Amino acid sequence: LVSIGNICRSPIAEAVFRKLVSDEKLEHKWRTDSAAVSDWNVGRFPDSRALSCLRNHGIETAHKARQITKEDFQTFDHILCMDESNLRDLNRKSNQVKDCKAKIELLGTYDPQKQLIIEDPYYGNEKDFETVYEQCLRCCKAFLEKYH
Repeated sequence: LVSIGNICRSPIAEAVFRKLVSDEKLEHKWRTDSAAVSDWNVGRFPDSRALSCLRNHGIETAHKARQITKEDFQTFDHILCMDESNLRDLNRKSNQVKDCKAKIELLGTYDPQKQLIIEDPYYGNEKDFETVYEQCLRCCKAFLEKYH
């Protein structure tokens, strides 16, 4: 799960998906992580508003931001991102990777409510983080149903 800085949207999506997988007792089938296309926040914990939003839904995370690597494209079956800019960056990076096996697509592709883009809530408020959480929950549920 990839976003630009890996401190708002992608850690929320990662934590949501991890909880869904755990609730379904499918941990043995899934390896879940999140990363950034940029190196801006490497090593930082998620935004405090993202952590607060997750806690409000009974979800904890110890994620620290990292940048996507060549190995990610060779290791993961799916790389899901939040917006068109992420998608362009990931497709460009994947073209430089030999043996890229990851299917790269927007997480919003799986939204039953057809909200294709998950907007960055960084400059918003708690309500914007809640919107991201709700989108991620819908999309991750649908994705897990499709590939489970």
